[in-house]
Amino acid sequence: MAQTASDLSSDATTAIAEGLNQAVAETVVATMLAQNFHWNVTGMSFGPLHALFQEIYEDHFVGQDDLAERIRAIGEIAEGTLAGQLKRSKIEEGSETASDKEMIRHLAEAQETLGATLAGLGEIAAKHGDVRTEDLAIERGRVHDKFAWMLRAHLR
Repeated sequence: MAQTASDLSSDATTAIAEGLNQAVAETVVATMLAQNFHWNVTGMSFGPLHALFQEIYEDHFVGQDDLAERIRAIGEIAEGTLAGQLKRSKIEEGSETASDKEMIRHLAEAQETLGATLAGLGEIAAKHGDVRTEDLAIERGRVHDKFAWMLRAHLR
């Protein structure tokens, strides 16, 4: 079991950084998705959705930084370009003209995608004995599970 980042093998840091970079990319795209929807939501649910979307993008901005800083802490390079994030991400950008329900659905799916990516990252980290990255993946996964639940509740 690796006790510190410097105890990880180069194979471990490469695999973990790949998973972290995937999580960063998806978090970046989900951040912008939530901000886009925050700016452009309309309808009878404007107030609560405007506030929820802001809560999501503010959380995600901090989350992407935590994930990227973990990449650097293990001695790897964090992908820092928007083009790179969009290319890597399994989450797609959303339309500013989407209906409120389409926005909710798209953002809920983004949260679920992030949750799955983070679960995979946690498994990779555990395999290599990187408990700090595993803990970060679990922590962030809980956040995305909660946001997915909150968003899906609006669709019932």
